[in-house]
This record gives sequence, structure tokens and C-alpha cells, in this order.
Amino acid sequence: MDVKQLSEKYFEDYAKIRRHLHTYPELSGQEVETCAYLKKILDDLGIENHVCAKTGLVGLIKGKYPGKTVLLRADIDALPIQETADVDYRSVNDGIMHACGHDGHTGGLMGAAMILNELKDNLHGNVKLMLQPAEEIGTGAIDMINEGILDKPKVDAAFGIHLRGQMDKGLVGYINGPMMASVQVFDITITGKGAHAAHPQLGIDPIVIAADTISELQNIVARKIKANEAVVISVTSIQSQTNAYNVIPQEVYIKGTVRTLNEEIKKQIPTLMENVLKGQALANDSSYTFEIKDLLPVLSNDKETNKIAIKAMEEIIGKENIVEMDDPSMGGEDFALIAEKVPTTYLFVGINEDNINPVHHHPNFQFKDDVLKTSAGILAQCAIDYLND
Repeated sequence: MDVKQLSEKYFEDYAKIRRHLHTYPELSGQEVETCAYLKKILDDLGIENHVCAKTGLVGLIKGKYPGKTVLLRADIDALPIQETADVDYRSVNDGIMHACGHDGHTGGLMGAAMILNELKDNLHGNVKLMLQPAEEIGTGAIDMINEGILDKPKVDAAFGIHLRGQMDKGLVGYINGPMMASVQVFDITITGKGAHAAHPQLGIDPIVIAADTISELQNIVARKIKANEAVVISVTSIQSQTNAYNVIPQEVYIKGTVRTLNEEIKKQIPTLMENVLKGQALANDSSYTFEIKDLLPVLSNDKETNKIAIKAMEEIIGKENIVEMDDPSMGGEDFALIAEKVPTTYLFVGINEDNINPVHHHPNFQFKDDVLKTSAGILAQCAIDYLND
């Protein structure tokens, strides 16, 4: 049987896995029952596996013949969202939901595992299965890397998928080069001088300074960066020490994130932001603290693994359903940390169709099980083609 036939053969099994995970979601770093559930399935399939990074799982399918090792990855964590979707496998865990498709990512990977396990006597090398926790908080991949997932046996290439609500069902998208943005997060404290709101001239108003600062941060993108470069600076939180109507606070706290597709520009952003803060402090006789952290690099696809993925997609979905995308996503993805170490390809699998709501991180997010056939088939075919070609 070929991959497409095996994908159909095992579909009910891995669709059941997806629905179970959706019904019993767990937050990042807390995927204890999820890990145990998936471990039992791998055990029952006879696939060697071990727990990694406390709540993650590594499986290993050994081919009959010697060769390279390819890694297939899915994330397993859910989000702190109360589900409103009217589905018969709705979350039973209050305030927790698979609202980003990780249940589908995992279901597809488990389908690929079933396919490859049946075909292992034809494989030249090994397939490593990466069932990763804590993607939503950006810590799961690095924890698994630090615990050796890329070693013993050494991983030579990796493939991953993400369901995409902005793409029609039946289509799969890829990009040569940057696919998803780098992620930085920042914290700013602006310190002025508290006063009575009726007598602002007696104080130094950090709220006014914060407002000017936020506007000037946008000018970095508009006037300091080339217009054809993709950069986002988003302020996501602004708070003061008080919520009183008649108090000018002493301090204001600002949080936000920076996204870019260019690692060199990413290095420039902290200096450009601090120049804004220095100018505001000088102009207003105020002070500030500023901290910016690099969380994730740009996720960039490798041209050679892309060729393998394109060949696999042609086999599974047909050339007419492959989309070479023009616009990378400004979302972040910690699979980028794997892509820093080995050649990788990351693909977007379309889930948009009539009568469903495929908006990620939305309480009514949903998609049909049959998209898992695409994910399972493509991941399995990528592994086979990489190892045997």
C-alpha cells in the first residue's frame, strides 16, 4: 500500500486521537495527561519512545536499512480560552481549549507515525517523532533541544506543519526562505513625578510621556526601516500605579512585542527603541528602564528540504493544490530553533471552508477532521522521500 492508501486506512484512528486531545486540552508545560495518552499509543504501536522536557515525547521509528535521521514535529499544548464551538468533542476542561490547531498537528503526526511504522522495512534510516510541549509560551522546543532531541541518533533534517485558517482547505503553502517572524518582547517603565490631577504643573506626567513614546515607537517602523522590510512593533499593555480619577501616577509600565523577518534588523531594534526613550526622558525630565528579550529567531525554510516537500506534496495533494506563498507570517514559532540547527521545511495546511470559523486563538475556532489526511500523508511522504532518495 502507498502513503495515500495508508492515510485512509488509519484515518479513523488518528482522527480519534485528535478529538480526544481536543476534549481534554492542557496548558503549556502542564501536558501530563496528553503526554501519557500519546505515549501509550506509541507503546501499543511498538514505536520506541521516551518522555522529554517533562511533558514532551520523542518517538523513534527505525528503518530496516542504515541511513540518515529525519525529524517530524507537532506541538501538543492548548490555550487559556473558554471554548464556544458547538462540536461533539468540545473541551471539558474549563477555560482551556485547542484554539490554534495543535490537536490537529498532533493528530496528523500520529497518522504519519502509523503510516511510517507500517513501511519501516522500506526505510533507509530513522524517523524521529517530536511531540512538543509549551509551544505557545516559546519554551518547549529549546527544552527538548537541550535534552538532546537532535542527537542519538543525530537529526539531519526536519519537517513540520501548521494548520492555517487564512488558507482554503485542500491547499498547502510554503515559502523559500523566511516563513515566520522572529519574536522579541519588551518591558518599559517610565518614571515621572506624581501629583494631583488638578495641578499637573506640579508633577511630571508619565502617561503623557508614555503616549508620546508609543507614537514615536511606530515612527521607527515608518521612518527608520526600509519600506520593503516587514517589521512590527506592537504595544500590548499600558498600566499605571493607580486607577484613581484624580491622581497623576509616578510610573507607567509598557509591554509589547517586536516582529521582523530580517535578523540584522532585529539586532538594530533595541538601539532604535532606546533612542526614543532617551529623547523622551531628556525632553520631559523623566527617567526610564528598558528591557528587551530575544525569544525566537526567524523561521526560515531550506531550499533543499523544500524540494523534497514539494515532491511529497505533488504525490499527496497534486501540483495544482500547492501554493508558493508571497507573504510570510509575522507570527512566531519555536520550530525556528530547530531550523537554526538543521535544514527544515515548515508548511501551512489550509483549513478554511464554508460554515466553520477557522480564526486562530478564537473561542469558536474549529476545522474538519479530514484535513488530517493531508497533514499525515505529506509528513510521511516527506520522511520517506528524504530518507530513500
